[in-house]
Amino acid sequence: MQFGIFSVGDVTTDPTTGRTPTEAERIKAMVAIAQKAEEVGLDVFAMGEHHNRPFVPSSPTTMLGYIAGRTDNITLSTSTTLITTNDPVKIAEDFAMLQHLADGRVDLMLGRGNTGPVYPWFGKDIRDGIPLAIENYALLHRLWREDVVNWEGKFRTPLQSFTSTPRPLDDVPPFVWHGSIRSPEIAEQAAYYGDGFFANHIFWPTDHFKRLIDLYRRRYEHYGHGSADQAIVGLGGQVFLRKNSQDAVREFRPYFDNAPVYGHGPSLEDFTEQTPLTVGSPEQVIEKTLTFREHFGDYQRQLFLVDHAGLPLKTVLEQLDLLGEEVIPVLRKEFAARRPAHVPDAPTHDSLLAAKTMAEVSA
Repeated sequence: MQFGIFSVGDVTTDPTTGRTPTEAERIKAMVAIAQKAEEVGLDVFAMGEHHNRPFVPSSPTTMLGYIAGRTDNITLSTSTTLITTNDPVKIAEDFAMLQHLADGRVDLMLGRGNTGPVYPWFGKDIRDGIPLAIENYALLHRLWREDVVNWEGKFRTPLQSFTSTPRPLDDVPPFVWHGSIRSPEIAEQAAYYGDGFFANHIFWPTDHFKRLIDLYRRRYEHYGHGSADQAIVGLGGQVFLRKNSQDAVREFRPYFDNAPVYGHGPSLEDFTEQTPLTVGSPEQVIEKTLTFREHFGDYQRQLFLVDHAGLPLKTVLEQLDLLGEEVIPVLRKEFAARRPAHVPDAPTHDSLLAAKTMAEVSA
């Protein structure tokens, strides 16, 4: 099972000091966080894609390429790549290039995004969100698997005898996760292609995401990719840790109360009770995270949000130390002990290349 972190890249005023980082400071902080994640033994660093303030990650492959040159082992991913407003040809070429630079340590999560104004900024209509996601991914899937593509659809100009460059590393496309907060059509899409399904699992109660994941698992089996419990599932999560739970609650409360996303809404206590947010000791984070398996079954990737709402870089790096030293080793052991042998690991470039080689030998 893979453990990692994902960043939304918000530029938010620290409510305890009144200081707002510059965009340059926030961008460089994200790089430092990714390097720290590798240092403490995490498996994945993922970042979102946003084109509106207060967020800075408008070009994930640029940042991930930079991080690739400063890391050796960690998988570099996205927590959203906008399949609706990006050209699938550009996605195909950008991520293939990143694959080569990172020696295969790359996958990506496709999503529609949750910011309405972005659609017209890129010449799209938000009412076409689902059709755009379906058509654009159908093209992206082909671009990575066919050397020459002839294609015509509704939302972009036709392609005639087109070859995207560079080709995927080792002729193995990056593994794709389809992320969704609320759309069964996206769970269906992930199941159809045999791709991964990632449930954000941050802001809404567990029962909501359980319905989406159950649908994905059933349809994954329906399409013949394996049994339902072999489907490739990822979950988000959100934590704030201190050695002592009272210290964690006291320190995190002003950040929670003023966060752009959920500030001035439910109380911290209500939110931690009703959602996966855990604010407390390492033992409390371990205990709550282990309950995710009870709701969703065995899954392959767990990402935590740790760096938003104005938290200073020093605090985020301390969070990563606690995760790497006291939380992740226990979670690895406990999840591994519970997982049946027939449930697969999270796909990596090496495992996908091995499967491809075996299929070619058997053919």
